[in-house]
Amino acid sequence: MSDPGGVAADQLRAFVERIERLEEEKKVISDDIKDVYAEAKGNGYDVKILRKVVSLRKKQPHEREEEEAVLDLYMHALGMAGQAPSEG
Repeated sequence: MSDPGGVAADQLRAFVERIERLEEEKKVISDDIKDVYAEAKGNGYDVKILRKVVSLRKKQPHEREEEEAVLDLYMHALGMAGQAPSEG
């Protein structure tokens, strides 16, 4: 069905409703992830480090190695070699 403006209202409504459902599912999943991090923190784990580990696991080994090499290069250039990197 099209209205006079050429928009298929039924199809548009269906898209909007699907997006709304997916946004709600995304919120529920996001809340679940926050709960897991809170549980881990409650068990003594460092949430900041857990987030970093999760991020690193998403990357291919060569990507991690490249990032580590660039980080090492930058730290040496700034006279920070031998110091633990800090998040900024």
